[in-house]
Amino acid sequence: MAAAEKEWWLCELLRFFYLLFFPGLIVCGTLCLCLVFILWGIRKLLQRKKNSASSGKKGKNQIVIAFFHPYCNAGGGGERVLWCALRALQKKYPAAVYVVYTGDVNVSSQQILEGAFRRFNIRLIHPVKFVFLRKRYLVEDSLYPHFTLLGQSLGSIFLGWEALMQCVPDVYIDSMGYAFTLPLFKYLGGCRVGSYVHYPTISTDMLSVVKNQNVGFNNAAFITRNPFLSKVKLIYYYLFAFIYGLVGSCSDVVMVNSSWTLNHILSLWKVGHCTNIVYPPCDVQTFLDIPLQEKKMTPGHLLVSVGQFRPEKNHPLQIRAFAKLLNMKKTESLPSLKLVLIGGCRNQDDEFRVNQLRRLSEELGVQENVEFKINIPFDELKNYLAEGTIGLHTMWNEHFGIGTYLLQKSTC
Repeated sequence: MAAAEKEWWLCELLRFFYLLFFPGLIVCGTLCLCLVFILWGIRKLLQRKKNSASSGKKGKNQIVIAFFHPYCNAGGGGERVLWCALRALQKKYPAAVYVVYTGDVNVSSQQILEGAFRRFNIRLIHPVKFVFLRKRYLVEDSLYPHFTLLGQSLGSIFLGWEALMQCVPDVYIDSMGYAFTLPLFKYLGGCRVGSYVHYPTISTDMLSVVKNQNVGFNNAAFITRNPFLSKVKLIYYYLFAFIYGLVGSCSDVVMVNSSWTLNHILSLWKVGHCTNIVYPPCDVQTFLDIPLQEKKMTPGHLLVSVGQFRPEKNHPLQIRAFAKLLNMKKTESLPSLKLVLIGGCRNQDDEFRVNQLRRLSEELGVQENVEFKINIPFDELKNYLAEGTIGLHTMWNEHFGIGTYLLQKSTC
Protein backbone atom coordinates (compact mmCIF):
# COMPACT_ATOMS: atom_id res chain seq x y z
CA MET A 1 0.00 0.00 0.00
CA ALA A 2 2.80 2.39 0.96
CA ALA A 3 4.72 1.53 -2.22
CA ALA A 4 1.66 2.22 -4.40
CA GLU A 5 1.06 5.55 -2.67
CA LYS A 6 4.70 6.50 -3.19
CA GLU A 7 4.44 5.69 -6.92
CA TRP A 8 1.26 7.77 -7.17
CA TRP A 9 2.98 10.81 -5.60
CA LEU A 10 5.94 10.37 -7.96
CA CYS A 11 3.63 10.27 -10.99
CA GLU A 12 1.78 13.35 -9.82
CA LEU A 13 5.07 15.20 -9.29
CA LEU A 14 6.28 14.31 -12.77
CA ARG A 15 2.95 15.38 -14.24
CA PHE A 16 3.21 18.69 -12.39
CA PHE A 17 6.67 19.39 -13.80
CA TYR A 18 5.49 18.35 -17.26
CA LEU A 19 2.64 20.85 -17.09
CA LEU A 20 5.11 23.58 -16.04
CA PHE A 21 7.67 22.76 -18.72
CA PHE A 22 6.10 24.46 -21.73
CA PRO A 23 4.89 27.57 -19.84
CA GLY A 24 8.33 27.85 -18.27
CA LEU A 25 9.97 27.48 -21.66
CA ILE A 26 7.78 30.24 -23.05
CA VAL A 27 8.58 32.54 -20.12
CA CYS A 28 12.34 31.91 -20.43
CA GLY A 29 12.21 32.51 -24.18
CA THR A 30 10.26 35.74 -23.69
CA LEU A 31 12.75 36.97 -21.08
CA CYS A 32 15.67 36.13 -23.39
CA LEU A 33 14.07 38.04 -26.25
CA CYS A 34 13.43 41.02 -23.97
CA LEU A 35 17.07 40.93 -22.87
CA VAL A 36 18.24 40.82 -26.49
CA PHE A 37 16.03 43.79 -27.42
CA ILE A 38 17.24 45.76 -24.38
CA LEU A 39 20.90 45.11 -25.23
CA TRP A 40 20.21 45.97 -28.89
CA GLY A 41 18.57 49.22 -27.79
CA ILE A 42 21.52 50.10 -25.56
CA ARG A 43 23.95 49.41 -28.40
CA LYS A 44 21.93 51.64 -30.76
CA LEU A 45 21.82 54.38 -28.12
CA LEU A 46 25.59 54.22 -27.64
CA GLN A 47 26.19 54.24 -31.39
CA ARG A 48 23.98 57.31 -31.74
CA LYS A 49 25.93 58.97 -28.94
CA LYS A 50 29.20 58.05 -30.65
CA ASN A 51 28.05 59.41 -34.02
CA SER A 52 26.86 62.68 -32.51
CA ALA A 53 30.22 63.12 -30.78
CA SER A 54 32.05 62.46 -34.07
CA SER A 55 29.93 64.98 -35.98
CA GLY A 56 30.89 67.66 -33.46
CA LYS A 57 34.60 67.56 -34.34
CA LYS A 58 34.43 70.28 -37.00
CA GLY A 59 33.09 67.77 -39.51
CA LYS A 60 36.16 65.54 -39.24
CA ASN A 61 35.70 61.80 -38.84
CA GLN A 62 38.55 61.13 -36.39
CA ILE A 63 39.11 57.68 -34.97
CA VAL A 64 39.02 57.51 -31.17
CA ILE A 65 41.46 55.14 -29.46
CA ALA A 66 40.85 54.60 -25.74
CA PHE A 67 42.98 52.91 -23.08
CA PHE A 68 41.37 51.51 -19.95
CA HIS A 69 43.94 52.13 -17.22
CA PRO A 70 42.30 53.08 -13.88
CA TYR A 71 45.70 53.57 -12.19
CA CYS A 72 47.51 55.49 -14.93
CA ASN A 73 49.14 57.84 -12.39
CA ALA A 74 51.01 54.97 -10.71
CA GLY A 75 54.69 54.32 -11.29
CA GLY A 76 54.88 50.66 -12.27
CA GLY A 77 55.92 48.79 -15.37
CA GLY A 78 52.33 48.66 -16.60
CA GLU A 79 52.17 52.45 -16.62
CA ARG A 80 55.41 52.64 -18.56
CA VAL A 81 53.86 50.36 -21.18
CA LEU A 82 50.81 52.65 -21.33
CA TRP A 83 52.78 55.85 -21.98
CA CYS A 84 55.11 54.19 -24.48
CA ALA A 85 52.12 52.72 -26.33
CA LEU A 86 50.44 56.12 -26.49
CA ARG A 87 53.62 57.77 -27.74
CA ALA A 88 54.12 55.10 -30.42
CA LEU A 89 50.51 55.31 -31.62
CA GLN A 90 50.62 59.11 -31.73
CA LYS A 91 53.67 58.92 -33.99
CA LYS A 92 52.01 56.41 -36.32
CA TYR A 93 48.46 57.83 -36.24
CA PRO A 94 48.78 61.54 -35.39
CA ALA A 95 45.24 62.37 -36.58
CA ALA A 96 43.54 60.05 -34.08
CA VAL A 97 42.00 61.16 -30.78
CA TYR A 98 43.48 59.42 -27.74
CA VAL A 99 41.56 58.80 -24.52
CA VAL A 100 42.65 57.33 -21.19
CA TYR A 101 40.03 56.09 -18.73
CA THR A 102 41.47 56.69 -15.27
CA GLY A 103 40.30 56.66 -11.70
CA ASP A 104 42.92 59.15 -10.51
CA VAL A 105 40.37 61.84 -9.70
CA ASN A 106 42.59 63.52 -7.12
CA VAL A 107 45.02 64.86 -9.75
CA SER A 108 44.64 66.91 -12.91
CA SER A 109 45.41 65.85 -16.48
CA GLN A 110 48.53 68.00 -16.49
CA GLN A 111 49.77 66.45 -13.26
CA ILE A 112 49.35 62.97 -14.71
CA LEU A 113 51.41 63.88 -17.78
CA GLU A 114 54.07 65.55 -15.64
CA GLY A 115 54.22 62.42 -13.46
CA ALA A 116 54.78 60.26 -16.54
CA PHE A 117 57.71 62.44 -17.56
CA ARG A 118 59.14 62.59 -14.05
CA ARG A 119 58.95 58.84 -13.44
CA PHE A 120 59.60 57.41 -16.91
CA ASN A 121 61.21 60.24 -18.86
CA ILE A 122 58.34 59.99 -21.40
CA ARG A 123 56.64 63.00 -22.95
CA LEU A 124 53.73 62.63 -25.38
CA ILE A 125 53.81 64.54 -28.66
CA HIS A 126 50.04 65.13 -28.92
CA PRO A 127 47.30 65.88 -26.37
CA VAL A 128 45.45 63.11 -24.56
CA LYS A 129 41.93 63.31 -23.17
CA PHE A 130 41.48 61.86 -19.69
CA VAL A 131 38.08 60.49 -18.69
CA PHE A 132 37.96 60.45 -14.91
CA LEU A 133 36.04 57.58 -13.34
CA ARG A 134 34.43 57.93 -9.91
CA LYS A 135 33.79 54.25 -9.22
CA ARG A 136 37.36 52.95 -9.12
CA TYR A 137 36.78 51.71 -5.59
CA LEU A 138 34.81 48.84 -7.19
CA VAL A 139 38.08 47.24 -8.36
CA GLU A 140 39.97 47.71 -5.09
CA ASP A 141 40.94 44.35 -3.56
CA SER A 142 40.20 45.64 -0.05
CA LEU A 143 36.49 45.78 -0.95
CA TYR A 144 36.43 42.01 -1.42
CA PRO A 145 38.10 40.15 1.48
CA HIS A 146 36.67 36.91 0.06
CA PHE A 147 36.18 35.89 -3.59
CA THR A 148 38.50 38.75 -4.49
CA LEU A 149 39.07 37.75 -8.12
CA LEU A 150 35.35 37.48 -8.83
CA GLY A 151 34.52 40.68 -6.93
CA GLN A 152 37.13 42.77 -8.71
CA SER A 153 36.15 41.34 -12.10
CA LEU A 154 32.46 42.10 -11.59
CA GLY A 155 33.40 45.53 -10.23
CA SER A 156 35.40 46.20 -13.39
CA ILE A 157 32.22 45.69 -15.45
CA PHE A 158 30.47 48.50 -13.58
CA LEU A 159 33.59 50.67 -13.86
CA GLY A 160 33.75 49.89 -17.58
CA TRP A 161 30.08 50.85 -17.94
CA GLU A 162 30.83 54.22 -16.36
CA ALA A 163 33.68 54.66 -18.85
CA LEU A 164 31.53 53.62 -21.82
CA MET A 165 28.75 56.04 -20.90
CA GLN A 166 31.22 58.94 -20.90
CA CYS A 167 33.04 58.12 -24.12
CA VAL A 168 32.36 55.50 -26.82
CA PRO A 169 35.63 54.88 -28.69
CA ASP A 170 36.29 53.22 -32.03
CA VAL A 171 39.14 51.16 -30.60
CA TYR A 172 39.23 50.02 -26.98
CA ILE A 173 42.42 48.70 -25.37
CA ASP A 174 42.50 47.17 -21.90
CA SER A 175 46.06 47.81 -20.79
CA MET A 176 45.67 46.81 -17.14
CA GLY A 177 44.17 43.32 -17.14
CA TYR A 178 40.44 43.98 -16.72
CA ALA A 179 39.33 41.38 -19.25
CA PHE A 180 35.69 41.43 -18.10
CA THR A 181 35.30 44.86 -19.72
CA LEU A 182 36.07 43.47 -23.19
CA PRO A 183 32.57 42.06 -24.00
CA LEU A 184 31.01 45.28 -22.72
CA PHE A 185 32.88 47.49 -25.19
CA LYS A 186 32.74 44.98 -28.05
CA TYR A 187 29.09 43.98 -28.00
CA LEU A 188 27.45 47.04 -26.46
CA GLY A 189 29.86 49.74 -27.53
CA GLY A 190 30.47 48.27 -30.99
CA CYS A 191 34.22 48.81 -30.60
CA ARG A 192 37.20 46.90 -31.90
CA VAL A 193 38.81 45.63 -28.72
CA GLY A 194 42.35 44.70 -27.83
CA SER A 195 44.19 43.84 -24.66
CA TYR A 196 47.72 43.98 -23.35
CA VAL A 197 48.15 41.30 -20.69
CA HIS A 198 50.93 41.75 -18.15
CA TYR A 199 49.79 38.98 -15.83
CA PRO A 200 46.75 36.72 -16.25
CA THR A 201 44.05 37.26 -13.61
CA ILE A 202 44.18 33.52 -12.97
CA SER A 203 46.77 31.02 -14.13
CA THR A 204 47.40 27.30 -14.08
CA ASP A 205 50.10 27.96 -11.49
CA MET A 206 47.51 29.51 -9.17
CA LEU A 207 45.32 26.44 -9.67
CA SER A 208 48.25 24.16 -8.76
CA VAL A 209 48.92 26.14 -5.57
CA VAL A 210 45.35 25.56 -4.39
CA LYS A 211 45.29 21.96 -5.62
CA ASN A 212 48.49 21.11 -3.74
CA GLN A 213 47.27 23.05 -0.67
CA ASN A 214 50.32 25.32 -0.61
CA VAL A 215 50.26 28.58 1.34
CA GLY A 216 50.56 31.70 -0.82
CA PHE A 217 49.61 35.37 -0.89
CA ASN A 218 46.36 34.33 -2.62
CA ASN A 219 45.84 31.10 -0.66
CA ALA A 220 45.42 31.61 3.07
CA ALA A 221 46.80 29.12 5.58
CA PHE A 222 43.37 28.31 7.05
CA ILE A 223 42.23 27.14 3.60
CA THR A 224 45.27 24.93 3.04
CA ARG A 225 44.65 23.22 6.40
CA ASN A 226 41.07 22.36 5.46
CA PRO A 227 40.65 19.81 2.62
CA PHE A 228 36.98 20.74 2.12
CA LEU A 229 37.71 24.47 1.75
CA SER A 230 40.57 23.67 -0.61
CA LYS A 231 38.21 21.64 -2.81
CA VAL A 232 35.61 24.43 -2.80
CA LYS A 233 38.24 27.03 -3.71
CA LEU A 234 39.60 24.81 -6.47
CA ILE A 235 36.11 24.48 -8.00
CA TYR A 236 35.70 28.26 -7.71
CA TYR A 237 39.04 28.80 -9.45
CA TYR A 238 38.18 26.40 -12.28
CA LEU A 239 34.82 28.09 -12.87
CA PHE A 240 36.44 31.51 -12.79
CA ALA A 241 39.17 30.36 -15.20
CA PHE A 242 36.46 29.15 -17.61
CA ILE A 243 34.61 32.51 -17.51
CA TYR A 244 37.92 34.38 -17.76
CA GLY A 245 38.68 32.43 -20.91
CA LEU A 246 35.30 33.33 -22.41
CA VAL A 247 35.62 37.08 -21.84
CA GLY A 248 39.25 37.12 -22.93
CA SER A 249 38.39 35.40 -26.20
CA CYS A 250 36.38 38.50 -27.16
CA SER A 251 39.62 40.32 -27.98
CA ASP A 252 40.30 41.10 -31.61
CA VAL A 253 43.99 41.54 -30.81
CA VAL A 254 45.88 40.20 -27.79
CA MET A 255 49.37 41.28 -26.77
CA VAL A 256 51.31 39.68 -23.92
CA ASN A 257 54.52 40.76 -22.28
CA SER A 258 56.44 37.47 -22.20
CA SER A 259 56.50 33.84 -23.26
CA TRP A 260 55.39 32.89 -19.73
CA THR A 261 52.24 35.00 -20.04
CA LEU A 262 51.74 33.79 -23.62
CA ASN A 263 51.55 30.14 -22.56
CA HIS A 264 48.96 30.89 -19.88
CA ILE A 265 46.82 33.10 -22.13
CA LEU A 266 46.87 30.54 -24.93
CA SER A 267 45.68 27.82 -22.54
CA LEU A 268 42.93 30.03 -21.07
CA TRP A 269 41.73 32.30 -23.88
CA LYS A 270 42.51 29.97 -26.81
CA VAL A 271 42.98 32.80 -29.32
CA GLY A 272 46.37 31.91 -30.72
CA HIS A 273 45.52 33.35 -34.14
CA CYS A 274 45.49 36.92 -32.76
CA THR A 275 47.95 36.67 -29.85
CA ASN A 276 51.49 38.02 -30.03
CA ILE A 277 54.34 38.78 -27.66
CA VAL A 278 55.12 42.48 -27.37
CA TYR A 279 57.91 42.89 -24.86
CA PRO A 280 57.62 45.86 -22.48
CA PRO A 281 59.74 48.90 -23.32
CA CYS A 282 62.90 49.00 -21.22
CA ASP A 283 64.95 52.18 -21.43
CA VAL A 284 68.28 50.42 -20.90
CA GLN A 285 70.44 52.86 -22.86
CA THR A 286 70.30 55.38 -20.01
CA PHE A 287 71.71 52.77 -17.65
CA LEU A 288 74.25 51.41 -20.11
CA ASP A 289 75.72 54.91 -20.27
CA ILE A 290 76.67 54.70 -16.57
CA PRO A 291 80.44 54.04 -16.27
CA LEU A 292 81.11 50.68 -14.63
CA GLN A 293 84.02 52.06 -12.65
CA GLU A 294 82.24 55.19 -11.49
CA LYS A 295 83.13 56.09 -7.92
CA LYS A 296 80.38 55.35 -5.42
CA MET A 297 79.02 58.34 -3.55
CA THR A 298 77.92 56.26 -0.54
CA PRO A 299 80.13 54.04 1.63
CA GLY A 300 79.45 50.32 1.91
CA HIS A 301 77.05 48.42 -0.32
CA LEU A 302 73.48 49.06 -1.39
CA LEU A 303 71.02 46.24 -2.00
CA VAL A 304 68.44 47.66 -4.41
CA SER A 305 64.93 46.31 -4.96
CA VAL A 306 62.70 47.78 -7.69
CA GLY A 307 59.02 46.81 -7.83
CA GLN A 308 55.56 48.08 -6.96
CA PHE A 309 54.43 47.48 -3.40
CA ARG A 310 52.02 44.64 -4.11
CA PRO A 311 51.54 41.32 -2.27
CA GLU A 312 52.95 39.20 -5.09
CA LYS A 313 56.29 41.06 -4.99
CA ASN A 314 56.92 39.50 -1.55
CA HIS A 315 58.83 42.39 -0.02
CA PRO A 316 58.62 40.87 3.51
CA LEU A 317 60.89 38.04 2.34
CA GLN A 318 63.49 40.61 1.26
CA ILE A 319 63.48 42.28 4.67
CA ARG A 320 63.69 38.96 6.55
CA ALA A 321 66.56 37.76 4.35
CA PHE A 322 68.33 41.09 4.83
CA ALA A 323 67.89 40.81 8.61
CA LYS A 324 69.59 37.40 8.51
CA LEU A 325 72.43 38.87 6.47
CA LEU A 326 72.95 41.61 9.06
CA ASN A 327 73.05 39.01 11.81
CA MET A 328 75.82 37.23 9.90
CA LYS A 329 77.58 40.57 9.52
CA LYS A 330 77.80 40.89 13.30
CA THR A 331 79.89 37.75 13.52
CA GLU A 332 81.96 38.53 10.44
CA SER A 333 83.79 41.67 9.37
CA LEU A 334 81.53 42.75 6.51
CA PRO A 335 81.22 46.30 5.14
CA SER A 336 78.14 48.39 5.90
CA LEU A 337 74.97 47.27 4.14
CA LYS A 338 71.73 49.05 3.31
CA LEU A 339 68.55 47.75 1.67
CA VAL A 340 66.69 50.25 -0.52
CA LEU A 341 63.15 49.32 -1.53
CA ILE A 342 62.05 51.38 -4.54
CA GLY A 343 58.51 51.16 -5.82
CA GLY A 344 55.22 52.80 -6.63
CA CYS A 345 52.10 53.09 -4.48
CA ARG A 346 48.80 53.13 -6.37
CA ASN A 347 46.38 53.58 -3.49
CA GLN A 348 45.80 53.34 0.25
CA ASP A 349 46.17 49.55 0.17
CA ASP A 350 49.71 49.88 -1.18
CA GLU A 351 50.51 52.56 1.39
CA PHE A 352 49.21 50.24 4.11
CA ARG A 353 51.53 47.52 2.85
CA VAL A 354 54.49 49.92 3.03
CA ASN A 355 53.60 50.75 6.64
CA GLN A 356 53.47 47.04 7.43
CA LEU A 357 56.93 46.64 5.90
CA ARG A 358 58.21 49.50 8.05
CA ARG A 359 56.83 47.80 11.14
CA LEU A 360 58.43 44.51 10.09
CA SER A 361 61.78 46.29 9.79
CA GLU A 362 61.35 47.67 13.31
CA GLU A 363 60.39 44.25 14.70
CA LEU A 364 63.51 42.72 13.18
CA GLY A 365 65.64 45.64 14.36
CA VAL A 366 66.88 46.64 10.89
CA GLN A 367 64.96 49.89 10.43
CA GLU A 368 68.18 51.90 10.38
CA ASN A 369 69.44 49.88 7.43
CA VAL A 370 66.24 49.81 5.34
CA GLU A 371 65.03 52.74 3.23
CA PHE A 372 61.75 53.09 1.36
CA LYS A 373 61.68 55.19 -1.80
CA ILE A 374 58.13 55.63 -3.08
CA ASN A 375 57.16 57.08 -6.47
CA ILE A 376 60.60 58.59 -6.96
CA PRO A 377 61.65 60.49 -10.13
CA PHE A 378 63.44 58.71 -12.95
CA ASP A 379 66.77 60.45 -12.26
CA GLU A 380 66.71 59.35 -8.62
CA LEU A 381 65.98 55.76 -9.68
CA LYS A 382 68.92 55.93 -12.06
CA ASN A 383 71.22 57.14 -9.27
CA TYR A 384 70.23 54.31 -6.93
CA LEU A 385 70.79 51.70 -9.62
CA ALA A 386 74.18 53.22 -10.36
CA GLU A 387 75.11 53.14 -6.68
CA GLY A 388 73.75 49.65 -6.04
CA THR A 389 75.95 46.58 -5.66
CA ILE A 390 73.22 43.90 -5.52
CA GLY A 391 69.80 43.78 -7.17
CA LEU A 392 67.09 41.96 -5.24
CA HIS A 393 63.79 40.54 -6.51
CA THR A 394 61.56 37.95 -4.80
CA MET A 395 58.37 37.58 -6.85
CA TRP A 396 57.34 33.99 -7.55
CA ASN A 397 56.51 33.45 -11.24
CA GLU A 398 57.67 36.89 -12.35
CA HIS A 399 55.97 37.38 -15.71
CA PHE A 400 58.58 39.75 -17.15
CA GLY A 401 60.15 41.99 -14.54
CA ILE A 402 61.22 45.38 -15.85
CA GLY A 403 62.82 45.97 -12.48
CA THR A 404 65.01 42.88 -12.73
CA TYR A 405 65.94 43.77 -16.30
CA LEU A 406 67.05 47.24 -15.24
CA LEU A 407 68.99 45.78 -12.32
CA GLN A 408 70.76 43.43 -14.70
CA LYS A 409 71.62 46.17 -17.20
CA SER A 410 72.74 48.70 -14.60
CA THR A 411 75.90 48.49 -12.56
CA CYS A 412 74.36 46.30 -9.86
